[in-house]
Amino acid sequence: MPELNPYAKFIDSRPVPEIIASTPATLEALAEAIGPDRIAVAPAPGKWTPAEILCHLADTEVAFGFRLRQTLAEDHHVLQPFDQEKWAATYHGVTARQALAAFTAMREWNLILIRNAPQSAAKKPVTHPERGTMTFTTLVETMAGHDLNHISQLQKLVPVTSAKV
Repeated sequence: MPELNPYAKFIDSRPVPEIIASTPATLEALAEAIGPDRIAVAPAPGKWTPAEILCHLADTEVAFGFRLRQTLAEDHHVLQPFDQEKWAATYHGVTARQALAAFTAMREWNLILIRNAPQSAAKKPVTHPERGTMTFTTLVETMAGHDLNHISQLQKLVPVTSAKV
């Protein structure tokens, strides 16, 4: 049976709300540390560039926002999975700065929703067709783990001469 949150293994000891609130600033620091000469360069053939990772994070923030809102608004909602590689086909010409700005704005909007959600929302069920029935809380935890997974990827792309981020 698939995991409800395949990104749970990336979650560290910090509270999940702290992780998701800190992600925009962490991504900003990483983009700066990677630098303009490397931000649009793939680390290996077939791998996403750091800018494309930021685009992916912006895309998934749209998806998470929709999923969170559908979970709150509808009973027994079934989430719609998406093919990240097909979505990535639209990233050509999008800068890291543009992706980071979009991510940051959408994350702030999603944080407002999460912080203002009623306590009863935490256990509200929603179904992912590939992972099974989960809750609003599981979606938020998935956001945190997904963030940390990609932060780890970006950290590996910081030149060794840069300060550790």
